[in-house]
Amino acid sequence: MARSPASRPCRALMIAAPASGQGKTTVVAGLARHLRNQGERVRVFKMGPDFIDPMIHERASGAPVYQLDLWMMGEAHCAALLAEAATEADWILLESVMGLYDGNPSSAAFSRRFGIPVVLLIDGSAMAQTFGALAYGLSRYEDIHCAGVIANRVNSAGHAAFLRESLKDGLPLLGHLPVNPDLTLPERHLGLVTAAEITDLEARLDACAAWIAQAELQLPAAPFTPGATDAAFPVSNLLRGVRIAVARDAAFCFLYHANLRWLESAGARLQFFSPMAGDSLPAADALYLPGGYPELHLQSLQDNQALIRDIRQHFNHDKPILAECGGLLYLLESLQAVDGEKATMAGLIPGQGVIHPRLFGIGMQALALPDGELRGHGFHYGEWQNGPEPQLRTTPARTMSKPEVVHRERRLTASFTHWYFPSAPACAAQLFLP
Repeated sequence: MARSPASRPCRALMIAAPASGQGKTTVVAGLARHLRNQGERVRVFKMGPDFIDPMIHERASGAPVYQLDLWMMGEAHCAALLAEAATEADWILLESVMGLYDGNPSSAAFSRRFGIPVVLLIDGSAMAQTFGALAYGLSRYEDIHCAGVIANRVNSAGHAAFLRESLKDGLPLLGHLPVNPDLTLPERHLGLVTAAEITDLEARLDACAAWIAQAELQLPAAPFTPGATDAAFPVSNLLRGVRIAVARDAAFCFLYHANLRWLESAGARLQFFSPMAGDSLPAADALYLPGGYPELHLQSLQDNQALIRDIRQHFNHDKPILAECGGLLYLLESLQAVDGEKATMAGLIPGQGVIHPRLFGIGMQALALPDGELRGHGFHYGEWQNGPEPQLRTTPARTMSKPEVVHRERRLTASFTHWYFPSAPACAAQLFLP
């Protein structure tokens, strides 16, 4: 629902930190729920290609959460998403990726480009005056608008006073949050546990909101004016009438909202199904197997032999299949979890999948196709062993990353990369067109 013209302007803040592990996700989720409890309309964005934090923020805010990344998505698309949110919300909250200046382009570069004030969140639990030095460096390292600092995991009122006194040049302490280990969200190898798996998530979010309310944070209230932009998801006929079966459950849960909206704006009809629940493949022209956690649900996936037969028949009829990361692992001959448990998978692609205890691949990736360059991101602990010689490889956005293999056979495209469809609409359409 659009905002009333008479309502007050939308406000936007980026919550950033010196590094991961400072409590950004908990604070942003608590702040979103607190503002929502106050009757405010809140939209949350996550900087970078993360899937898991947005699931938490969606539950906290009650609204869809989109990613923002200048390289993967492009400046115009990011601007359109922000402008759309500004017409619907009283507050826009952005959670930065890793540290404020990490990545290229960084969260700091994004805040500068769109004029969004930065609020520094710093874990002060093991420091006193050094808190001020860290805040000073972060606020001055580049030309950004730093609106102030929130001290997290503060031990006492006296500790908070030390931290406040350490700040220089008028940089304000907007508030402090006391140590509260009960608010920590559970984690696993890819990050936080997904929202659907945290059975008491609503209670946790309400507790986070109460924690934020008690802190009485003094949030800056400058209006956010993104300006006129084109539609974030312009209507097209690229996939008009194409029926796409989309796997969606705990094993296949890494889905960008933007990708689903883009598919629908292109005219596709989406039909969701759950491999874990024993569903068969819906009648469809194309199949989309996104990433997720197939290694945590081996038995359920192995047991659904009817679906495996459906997928093989779909493939043999030369119908399009797009498999990303977990979807690729599911299509291999077998998959072995990090604890050694192993199961037979669909066997559509030669080779075995093995989940390692450490990160095996990470980085932004581009794939050159006849209709343009499709962009995306990889972040996986899985390895594809004994596979065929790849037809294509991605090009990493950064030199320290390694390319990803792209397997193409008949109408199947499979890779560890999660693609962002609006980055190259013509390319994305070709992956699904019958």
